[in-house]
Order: sequence, then structure tokens, then C-alpha cells
Amino acid sequence: MPSDEEVVETAAAAAEGYVFSRVKQSAVADLDVTVRFEDGVLTVDVYLNAPNADVDEDELADEAARAGREAVDDLFAAEE
Repeated sequence: MPSDEEVVETAAAAAEGYVFSRVKQSAVADLDVTVRFEDGVLTVDVYLNAPNADVDEDELADEAARAGREAVDDLFAAEE
């Protein structure tokens, strides 16, 4: 079973990686990825401010949070 730290790091890296796979880093003014894993419950929140990118920031943030959760699902599946 993955450690809590490994779960948090996996989700955060996946969410951040997703954002930067869609927009250039130079277009992002602010990116905040907050991950909590407490009592077996994973929460991934992403805030994105990318005024110079031609994207829907809220939609991209939601997709990035989903990518973080999916990465953790994959992590647990690999451990089985």
C-alpha cells in the first residue's frame, strides 16, 4: 500500500503535469495544487491563473484535479 506522502506527491505531480501539458509554463501567472489524503479520502484542488493562455482556466483546473485523482487510482491499482 502506498504511503500517504507517496499518494500526495503522485496526485500533485500529475495535476501539475497535466496543466503544463496543455499550456506553456510562461502563460501561467499562478498555479496552486493542494492535495490532502486523510483517513483514506483524497482531495485534489487546483487553482489556475493563466491570463495569457487561450484556455478555460476553470475547466483546465478541474481536468488537472481529475488527472491527479486518476494517477492515485493507478498507483493503488499497481500495488494490488
